[in-house]
Amino acid sequence: MKNNIHPEYMECTVRCSCGNTWTTRATVPEMTLDLCDKCHPFYTGTQKLVDTGGRVQRFADKFGGAAQAQLEKEAAKKAAHAQKEAEERAARAAKAEAKAAAKAARAAEYAKKAEAKAAKEAAEQAAAAAAADDADAEAAVAEAAAEVVDEAVATDAE
Repeated sequence: MKNNIHPEYMECTVRCSCGNTWTTRATVPEMTLDLCDKCHPFYTGTQKLVDTGGRVQRFADKFGGAAQAQLEKEAAKKAAHAQKEAEERAARAAKAEAKAAAKAARAAEYAKKAEAKAAKEAAEQAAAAAAADDADAEAAVAEAAAEVVDEAVATDAE
């Protein structure tokens, strides 16, 4: 062995979380363990819930702020997604309403044109009926005039 390159090998006191203590040799003067042969379920044959000195709590203490920040970030992301989805739904509803309004306007325009066409046809029929009545009246006047002339001729001939 080379001199002055190896750590010092010394007596070490080992303490378990169950309270068991023993002495061995190591490069550190003291060690703390979570499980030993006196309390490990494999050696004791009993089932035991092992909370290794609050590992979860230590993790939360060490990284809890980061975990909380991550949860807040996820919540903000979900909220933004929900907001975007609501805006898209509102835009689709507005588009559908605009389309329905345009369709109603087209229907109103068509109805207006149909009404105007019907009024024009009614006016044409009325004009045709009036023209027919005028023609009938003229024919009646002409017939009456012809009868008067015939009577006059007949009286002259007598």
